[in-house]
Amino acid sequence: MKNDSRRGFMGKAFGAVAAVGAIGSFVAMKKSWDPLPSVKAAGFTTLDMSVYKENKLVTEKWRGKPIFILKKTAEMVAKQTEEQKARDIVIGDAHFMVSIGLCTHLGCIPAYKESDEAFKCACHGGEFDFSGEVTKVPPPRALDIPPFRIDGNTLVLGEVGPEYTAMKETGITL
Repeated sequence: MKNDSRRGFMGKAFGAVAAVGAIGSFVAMKKSWDPLPSVKAAGFTTLDMSVYKENKLVTEKWRGKPIFILKKTAEMVAKQTEEQKARDIVIGDAHFMVSIGLCTHLGCIPAYKESDEAFKCACHGGEFDFSGEVTKVPPPRALDIPPFRIDGNTLVLGEVGPEYTAMKETGITL
């Protein structure tokens, strides 16, 4: 009788240790599947749009990609076509070109020429205007616009707002 109670105790103790080990293993596996804190933090980028100067390209970073921010001058806005205006992000009375700074041809980073108000890709000769539209092939489409949401004077990259949704539905961006 004494052996049975000892055997029963040893079985329960072994079961408890095995259960704790299994729970510890599951917790460790779940932690390895979750994204790193640095990846979570890189999901959203908040930009104060009041600091940008007209016709000066600023390159920000979002999810490891260059993001071009160009505040348009009144002259740029006045000479835009309807297609170019549709790509604008309007915050207050300021118009911005915001795009992922990678050529849609082969992923090169085009340079902005202030004097020409255009982006030029040195790799294969592609060109984009100040709105990100293709003006000289080989790029197959305009510069891509990242997902964004407007919050007052702030642009939140990585969140989808109604302005971005409208652009996506009309085919302005992918």
